Amino acid sequence: MSEQAEQARKTAEALEYLTGFGNEHSSEAVPGALPAGRNSPQRSPLGLYAEQLSGSAFTEPRGHNRRSWLYRIRPSAAHPPFTRTDNGALRSAPFTEAAADPNRLRWNPLPDAAPGTDFLAGLWTLGGNGDATQRSGMAIHLYSANASMTDRVFSDSDGELLIVPERGGLLLRTELGLLSAGPGEVALIPRGVRFRVELLDEDARGYVCENYGRPFELPDLGPIGANGLAAARDFRSPVAAYEDVERPTEVVNKFCGNLWTATYDHSPLDVVAWYGTHTPYVYDLHRFNVIGSISYDHPDPSIFTVLTSPSDTPGLAGVDFVVFAPRWLVGEDTFRPPYFHRNVMSEYMGLIEGAYDAKAEGFVPGGGSLHNMMSAHGPDRETFDKASAAELRPQKIEDGLAFMFETRWPITTTTQAAGADHLQRGYDDVWQGLQRHFRA
Repeated sequence: MSEQAEQARKTAEALEYLTGFGNEHSSEAVPGALPAGRNSPQRSPLGLYAEQLSGSAFTEPRGHNRRSWLYRIRPSAAHPPFTRTDNGALRSAPFTEAAADPNRLRWNPLPDAAPGTDFLAGLWTLGGNGDATQRSGMAIHLYSANASMTDRVFSDSDGELLIVPERGGLLLRTELGLLSAGPGEVALIPRGVRFRVELLDEDARGYVCENYGRPFELPDLGPIGANGLAAARDFRSPVAAYEDVERPTEVVNKFCGNLWTATYDHSPLDVVAWYGTHTPYVYDLHRFNVIGSISYDHPDPSIFTVLTSPSDTPGLAGVDFVVFAPRWLVGEDTFRPPYFHRNVMSEYMGLIEGAYDAKAEGFVPGGGSLHNMMSAHGPDRETFDKASAAELRPQKIEDGLAFMFETRWPITTTTQAAGADHLQRGYDDVWQGLQRHFRA
């Protein structure tokens, strides 16, 4: 392990957090940095600048409003002009490179990056939908990195970023403080929040959902009641930490689908204190409280929703984040793997560890599959044959952790994804050999 990764790991291991989803958190790295009783006093404490960061419109309902007040060494307004820079393999909606594809698609893991590739340079877009300029839809990215970001930070004006590590841990230095996330955890960076990614291991790989729409929130529980699924108290937000660094720092901003860059003469991660609801967070997927059938039948996968970005139609999400966590299967006279189905929603699945119970082979950690709306899919032939003949005892699924980005619109792939060397050209073959068993 490199000295830089070792130092980042020590920092990550010592982190403390604030807990609770959607809470009005407050934190100060220096006592007295937060003003008392007002947001923008005539003279802020300790000579700091007061600045509001709004993740929603001022007049959105209180329950949906996201904003944080930041007290920083220099105001964000003090910067030189931004200029366009190369997008690399990063793409954005609207996706118009090719027609949306109704075929079932599956990819092997993203190839290892060239030496010296950091998180930002290692982003590779698979596809998405909607329009970033209209704040609707989503994009699916993958990343492969082997270097920490040094003297540069990134922010996304187009949407929030849900980061799903599959290999290697990440130390996320944000304006509001530090987060650590490794395989089995997810981290969310809100729209517009600047951050830098440092690696905790020699390399890192994973998935990113860029949500252009309403910020993710916890789903309503309905008849489940007051408890279950992801508990609000298990979401961890950072405590204030700041950099008082006066050296050139590149600030890269994703704006309306393109990357723009400016070189500051200081680090913009200089927030000494903050309070509010527009905050980064990290969540351990192993803490998800799985709800399932204890009588018969396999429940719809919506029962595994961790986070949802609602749309203007109740129950029809711009994007859902769903996890298939370890769980018991006890259904009587029940085909226990996920059933065959066609769905109005479009589904991108990824695998973090182990195996997925609906696929016997070919679906590996770091890989992913895309089943667009109304494309027929379900267990492969080997899984179907085995599950149909299995003795139905209580069964513990504990050797896999899979997830799904599910969205209301078709996902249009980029040309780089449609023509990638790691695209599995024979994916349809997994359903070949499903025999006719009908007897009149």
